[in-house]
Amino acid sequence: MTDNRNTTVEAAEPELCGSVMVVGAGIAGIQAALDLSAAGFHVYVVEEGPSVGGGMARLDKTFPTGDCATCIISPKLVSFARDHNIELMTLSNLSRLEGQAGNFTAEVTQRPRGVDIEKCTGCGECWTQCPVRNVPEATPSFRPGADISAEDRAWLEESLARHSDDPAPLIQMLHETNERCGYLPRPILEALSVRLETPLAEVCRVASFYNAFGMEPVGRHVVEVCLGTACFVRGSGILLERLEKETGAPAGGTDKGGRFTLRTVRCIGCCALAPAMRIDGVTFGKVKLDKVAGILETFE
Repeated sequence: MTDNRNTTVEAAEPELCGSVMVVGAGIAGIQAALDLSAAGFHVYVVEEGPSVGGGMARLDKTFPTGDCATCIISPKLVSFARDHNIELMTLSNLSRLEGQAGNFTAEVTQRPRGVDIEKCTGCGECWTQCPVRNVPEATPSFRPGADISAEDRAWLEESLARHSDDPAPLIQMLHETNERCGYLPRPILEALSVRLETPLAEVCRVASFYNAFGMEPVGRHVVEVCLGTACFVRGSGILLERLEKETGAPAGGTDKGGRFTLRTVRCIGCCALAPAMRIDGVTFGKVKLDKVAGILETFE
């Protein structure tokens, strides 16, 4: 006897796995791993390079806001490193993947490092002690390109003695140098690098990062014109043109006689007094064009 009744057989659903794999530890991979970990999955992150961060870790600014890339990615890197639900495999490649949605079996090939990553602290001693290769040559001591005057040397030694108890006196020393000279002369930066035993590149990096420090000589008086929204709509652009004519200095430059340095700023905190400008820290509000010459005459 033949049974002609229709029989429906339901396919068994695949057993879901409680762990996931993210390939690539750039900013997208890091964020995906953090989100999956927060959802309760154990996350394996496979990265072909020796470190995480991808291209964003090598950028200075991000488009379109211009925000600091390091400031954005650093908190994510800290959370990524501290998350016990995330397992990172660097110098690794996904070589084979089998299975079906929800239950895959992955084969990862990890290239040798030459060190035990569980014990590595990043001290660099293995590099200096390696007898085979990558033995660094001794770095020659830095020699300043130009000597400083006896007066500058005496001031520098006095300032260093005043900050001898400060574990990181670089920024304070740069502030005092900028106030004394009006900018940061290269010979003093070189002398400061030698005395603080800090690479010149590090000194210049700090000096060029902050707008409070100037790397070029300035005039006896610094004129700053506010080009913020409130001042601009009240005519600060025309005020800047008049100042260029009266001082003989272009915006961002110094006149030939070294009397005035003309700068533009985005805000000096005097929106109610627009248009406003500042000379040697003295603020002038609601500036009229016919008053500019008289104001400049008071600064010889």
